[in-house]
Amino acid sequence: MRKVDLLFAEYSKSHRNAANKFIHWICVPLIFWTILGSASLIPSPHFCASYFGCVSIISLFVIVLITLFYIRLSLLIAIVMIVIMLLLEHFIYLTNISFGKQSWMVYLSVFVITWIFQFIGHKIEGKKPSFLRDLQFLLIGPIWLLGFILKKTGIKY
Repeated sequence: MRKVDLLFAEYSKSHRNAANKFIHWICVPLIFWTILGSASLIPSPHFCASYFGCVSIISLFVIVLITLFYIRLSLLIAIVMIVIMLLLEHFIYLTNISFGKQSWMVYLSVFVITWIFQFIGHKIEGKKPSFLRDLQFLLIGPIWLLGFILKKTGIKY
């Protein structure tokens, strides 16, 4: 069995309850967005593109590190996640433009609220979050959800 499948199987052990899964489908992408959004607020030069917006060098560095982790598991997942992360960066740019210097409050609020719901989901599940055993599961959550989408569409990762 491939490492990505082993990690998905391990992650799934604490994500079997329907309510917990539902909470994860909402909260995991939002948490991922807040982490990238928070990275975008660290002062650094930005790359800007028409019709897209601007991405900070720090955000690009974070995206590269995450992508390297995903490439080790699955090239297809890594490519799809690059596209997703760049789409998230577009929404981050819009958030930063809309809220200006208060953007950090948006990211922090969403981060805290979504983590509260994540822990509620795990309380319902009756099992501790996977990342408490191994921090790499913080990056497995988003691709675990992507894995469901790829399987439903018949795409092998």
